[in-house]
Amino acid sequence: MVEGGTRLSGRLRVSGSKNASLPELAACLLSSEAVRLSNLPDLADTRLMVEIIRSLGGTVEVEGEETVVSSASPSGEIAPDLARRMRASIVLLGALLGRLGRVRLPTTGGDAIGARRVGEHLRGLRAMGAVIEELPEALVATAPQGLHGARIVLDIPSVTGTENLMLAAVTARGRTEILNAAREPHVQDLARLLRGMGAGVEGAGTERVVIDGVPELGGCSHSVIADYLEAGTYACAVAAAGGDVLLEFGPARDLAHPMMKLEQAGVEIEIGEDTIRVRRDPERPLRPVDMVTWVHPGFPTDLQAQFLALVTQAEGVSMVQEWLYENRFQHVPELIRMGADIEVSGRDALVRGPSRLHGASVRASDIRSAAALVIAALCAEGRTELHDPWHLGRGYDDLVGKLTALGARVESGQG
Repeated sequence: MVEGGTRLSGRLRVSGSKNASLPELAACLLSSEAVRLSNLPDLADTRLMVEIIRSLGGTVEVEGEETVVSSASPSGEIAPDLARRMRASIVLLGALLGRLGRVRLPTTGGDAIGARRVGEHLRGLRAMGAVIEELPEALVATAPQGLHGARIVLDIPSVTGTENLMLAAVTARGRTEILNAAREPHVQDLARLLRGMGAGVEGAGTERVVIDGVPELGGCSHSVIADYLEAGTYACAVAAAGGDVLLEFGPARDLAHPMMKLEQAGVEIEIGEDTIRVRRDPERPLRPVDMVTWVHPGFPTDLQAQFLALVTQAEGVSMVQEWLYENRFQHVPELIRMGADIEVSGRDALVRGPSRLHGASVRASDIRSAAALVIAALCAEGRTELHDPWHLGRGYDDLVGKLTALGARVESGQG
């Protein structure tokens, strides 16, 4: 439940990255020694990955601010009921294949935002010596002769494809090159963790990642990077509702494109050493801005929905183009239900504003659409009831608590 019409103010600490945490938890399965992760966000998806690790025979303990993962002899059989609840479990394919040489991964689930094909993952793993059987209900992969290095060119810079191949390659024989690799911050952070564990990984953050395999990996301590998508979401919320918020541990370097777009819209942005200050007088109108999603360092597709909710409050016409996923405007009908003027044609959304939004009963279809509807609700007159709010718990650590601390009137029926 969100009561609109309140400006946001205060300080907010950005949590650890969801998209870094999941492959990094999978990476812990590559070593028989303990890996200590700090700044791990408390999310439904991270809790599910922990549950999967335990089901594989690993142990996960919380010691103060650290989560300690140990996996002396993991299983390669992933329970279907667990894998199918989260698409990110696909990264277990590379990790377990690299550690055990065999894995059975049930068909995975996740957000219904469009095709996210695993063909890139499988083609790369096969080039490294894997034998993969694609069954209707599962992927069954083995490496009869062990994995070996290969030169792999990705058709598109797939994030999970790059991560999966990195996880498989770190203990493979010889050198692996991944060309047209994804460059996202969480890919770079995974590389930092793997290097801490003794892997030879260079070039993460560029289009060419080089991995020199080692016989085995050890334990280490690693702090998960701050979540630039969480920071971007709250920045859009402040910009839309108005207010003055300091984002602590704000990864500004990872948000260069979104921050530029906010400034074009008339939002004041101040970048500190590890902070981002976002300010907008609610009496000062927003300017319309066009935006196109693209791979990093372009505008993140995971901030498209939130930005679209923001520009419903801009004076004029904005064009939002989604070039990465064909089904990522599922929030638009719900925003229209709240009074937004949006016209979708293929991968383009034409937004006319400012719209006088009103409270309504709306339904979230994925993590980012849920965040977009919350942002719209903050701007709306009256009360908005968001159904399926569990999506928020998959991607945002204590969103209700953080927004309430900033002055928003938000209540959760899920506690």
